[in-house]
Amino acid sequence: MTRYQHLASLLAERIEQGLYQSGERLPSVRLLSQEHGVSISTVQQAYHLLEEQQMIQPQPRSGYFVAPGKTAPPVPPLTRPVQRPVEITQWDSVLELLSNRHNGEMVQLGSGIPDVTPSTIKPLWREMVRLGHLQDPMLLSYDALNGVSLLREQIARLSVDSGCRLDAADIVVTTGCHEALSVAIRAVCQYGDIVAVESPAFHGTMQTLRGLGIRVIEIPTDSVTGVSLEALELAFEQWPIKAVIVVPNCNNPLGFIMPDTRKKALILLAQRFDIAIIEDDVYGELAFDYPRPVTLKSFDEDGRVLLCSSFSKTLAPGLRVGWVAPGRYFDRVLHTKYISTGSTAVQTQIAVGEFARQGHYRPHLRRVRRQYQHNLGIVTGWVRKYFPESICVSRPQGGFMMWIELPEMFDAVRLNRRLLEENVQIAAGSLFSAAGKYRNCLRLNYASLGQCNEQAIRKLGIAVGREMDA
Repeated sequence: MTRYQHLASLLAERIEQGLYQSGERLPSVRLLSQEHGVSISTVQQAYHLLEEQQMIQPQPRSGYFVAPGKTAPPVPPLTRPVQRPVEITQWDSVLELLSNRHNGEMVQLGSGIPDVTPSTIKPLWREMVRLGHLQDPMLLSYDALNGVSLLREQIARLSVDSGCRLDAADIVVTTGCHEALSVAIRAVCQYGDIVAVESPAFHGTMQTLRGLGIRVIEIPTDSVTGVSLEALELAFEQWPIKAVIVVPNCNNPLGFIMPDTRKKALILLAQRFDIAIIEDDVYGELAFDYPRPVTLKSFDEDGRVLLCSSFSKTLAPGLRVGWVAPGRYFDRVLHTKYISTGSTAVQTQIAVGEFARQGHYRPHLRRVRRQYQHNLGIVTGWVRKYFPESICVSRPQGGFMMWIELPEMFDAVRLNRRLLEENVQIAAGSLFSAAGKYRNCLRLNYASLGQCNEQAIRKLGIAVGREMDA
């Protein structure tokens, strides 16, 4: 987070807490510069960002004032799913969401796609072109089942930032994080087993469990601190749970980062009941604050954490380059990968490995982190402007997903059907529940303001208002 973003975040927090009231004059640029030890231009940038977020308004020759109108909506409360094993549904709805990916006329507010247009990706394009010109037969052949050594070495080096000490030999490259999660699940579970998941949870993981004939028990989850460890402990005591699947960093769809104390407590809880943890860290590198948050894997002393990630959300999903560090389950994961997809495509592995080796990856991460945080502020302002007041909105700490909770009787599935007629698509909250809960919720993607634009948010807000008045 840059200095001006940090200052803007601090001022926004004070406004939301009521320390600066609606219509009140904010401190002068010079006074804030002296108070925080930053340059005048830094304060001006912070105020400009808050103005874009529609939290403050400039008045000529008078300074900046807190914008009148709505206060910031509260965060969603602790979720309360049905706490018993259930079979997963919602496949038809997931398929409908995926079917519009390539519809150029559709504004896809609910997709899980990052922005793939930043200039910092250009070196990756050049590397892919260079490899194509080589016409090396090796690029069209099988490589090692666990992946190209160059890529595994770079992943191991990058993992230091997350608190892990991994060697290249600890890593299995997969065809995206989706396969990483799939082989991890199959390595520790069998047909008919029970797995605990956060609630809400990523629909891709749920559908993988559905395809494997595994039931899930959804655990109450807080939009700030993560999965309820108390409810999880109770579930461990009541049911023969084989594994727990969590997204503790920049959670999809709630956006939280689980505090380190709770991460450690989760590890201890899993040790006590001897249960595997499948950790999805695909968004962890996109945390707004640096250094990035540590993984559960960094606290793992007995190899029970299977850490899954990929470059799909940080670079581009079309690369299909993911990985898993399976700990004690390495042999099972490798065998499962062999009988499912075999080795992963070589050219994209080498391209990503070279992109990281040449020092392009971390500058790219800094670029997109700033972009996503900036976009979040703008989209939050639009939501505050166009949505009714009786909503709850998550406060993402990274990534590019926002969760909105509407009044309990609201039906986001029906809303989506109506919006599709106007070429706008949302992700209804029921996609993220095994039992189809959260029909009154929706997920928004703010990765690109070309997609998540003000006109689309205005249409959505108006449609929400009409549904609530009906």
